[in-house]
Amino acid sequence: MVDSKHQWKAWIYLAPAIALLLVFTVWPIINTVRMAFLENYSGLKAAGGQAFAFGLGNFTKVIEYRRFVSCLKNTVLLCVWTVPISTVLALLIAVSLNAIRPLQRTLQTIFFLPYVTNSIAIGMVFAAMFNIVGSFYGTENEIVVTAGIINNIIEFFGGEPVNWINYGSTYTANLTVMIVYIVWNALPFKILVLLGGLQSINKQYYEAARVDGTPRWRVLTRITVPLLSPMLAYVIITSFIDGFKEYTSIVGIFGENMGPPDDAGRLNTMVGFIYDSLSTNSQGRASAAALILFAIILVVTLVNLRISKKRVHY
Repeated sequence: MVDSKHQWKAWIYLAPAIALLLVFTVWPIINTVRMAFLENYSGLKAAGGQAFAFGLGNFTKVIEYRRFVSCLKNTVLLCVWTVPISTVLALLIAVSLNAIRPLQRTLQTIFFLPYVTNSIAIGMVFAAMFNIVGSFYGTENEIVVTAGIINNIIEFFGGEPVNWINYGSTYTANLTVMIVYIVWNALPFKILVLLGGLQSINKQYYEAARVDGTPRWRVLTRITVPLLSPMLAYVIITSFIDGFKEYTSIVGIFGENMGPPDDAGRLNTMVGFIYDSLSTNSQGRASAAALILFAIILVVTLVNLRISKKRVHY
């Protein structure tokens, strides 16, 4: 503990960080709350000296917006599908990596590479994989479609090519692409956290189970998962928070249209809705949407914390 006579030195060291937090974190939060309750607030109008009445009109406009339900549905669906799938896959991969001694560090590095790669760049790669690359006229003037890598694999196993993201694609196909991408992109961080938790578990539990002849699936469900529950709870909570903030992955695959060319905005999310409001200089509506998203994330986080109190074993 710092001696009371030298606490001023600690405050001097902390002052730059505190100042940055106040300017770039605390004040924006306060200002967002303020703008959300100012009717039809606009930065340009405020700069011109216009006054704004206090009220809940911005929240009403957000809820009544025709795309709001669609944005909320997309956000919830992406969370509901990607969080369980990615968490289970990360757990299985982490357990497998923990059991492999040769090349363990190399495999860890390979699995971690997507985490340090730009999300937009990864999205462009996935777009190319699921895309229909192009079409040309064959020898008898028929139109021949050149499929992407994923469709080539499907055709190799005797299936029919699927229009994943192009003109005329279905909502289910678009959502499937996004689920695959988000799950793949979320795995590295989860694997790293769970693998660290696995390596901290006392090996005596596994030795006792081996002596008793306990099946591997029972070791996983009765020893590994309970002892790893604090890490799993952390991973699930942070995954839901990240899932509700999903935006860059959709832009990486579909571009600014947030959907196929014939239905722009089909896969728009709550964060995308906020950016759309900012682009039209509707800061009040964007702030209200941000507070609604914050409230949703807060409720989901509190529910997860409530459940984890009963399920997590420390």
